[in-house]
Amino acid sequence: MTTTLASASLTRYAVSAHTTPPRHLGRRYDQSGVFLPEPGNTVVCHLVEGSRSQAAVAEVRRRMMAMPDAGQLAFTPVSSLHMTLFQGILEDRRHLPYWPQSMPLDTGIDAMTHHYLDRLEVFQDAGPFRVEVVDVVPTGLTVAGATDADRRCMKAWRDRLADTFGYRHPDHDDYVFHVTLAYMIDWLPDDRLPAWQALFDDCRALLAREAPVLELDPPSFCSFDDMNHFEVLRVLAE
Repeated sequence: MTTTLASASLTRYAVSAHTTPPRHLGRRYDQSGVFLPEPGNTVVCHLVEGSRSQAAVAEVRRRMMAMPDAGQLAFTPVSSLHMTLFQGILEDRRHLPYWPQSMPLDTGIDAMTHHYLDRLEVFQDAGPFRVEVVDVVPTGLTVAGATDADRRCMKAWRDRLADTFGYRHPDHDDYVFHVTLAYMIDWLPDDRLPAWQALFDDCRALLAREAPVLELDPPSFCSFDDMNHFEVLRVLAE
């Protein structure tokens, strides 16, 4: 019997690769997988409701949830699935460079959201882009622009949004785009990695067939109370 070797991207989720719990545990979600309050705002592209892409990604999520050790993961609902284009602010991340220098660090989240809505009234978008899946990992899909032109367009979006939001995260230029399907409650036992790798290989083949380019809604500025729902406040492009 041939054993499926775990990729480097999967081994990052192994018990042997860590000495501390997942960083969002106890803040974003609890040990039982229940999401906790974590208000903020963000710019995302939701998966198009009812699309072939959404169905394919939902199937990947279903297959992950059917794994015997899926309890190691806290899954987000299908209705919330999105690709983050630019990270907004978070209630518990009130420090530079994750907050605009021009605004007091104790400004309420709602006030900040209204502040950004005002600034976004004159926002000039960078045009449409297409996205493809490049990897599947325990937390979801790693994605990127489908072509060099798409990748340049996504960078232009991020640069313009950074100017509007008033800050640039340390990973602004090398941010890894993704569609989160779940968060780690606990790391995966090393002896389970081959089974997960086999699953992800099958899932990548499924996505290549059914969703070679993800069907995404236009970028939208959203608010949220937790990771279960992202309320669209302003669509930023046609």
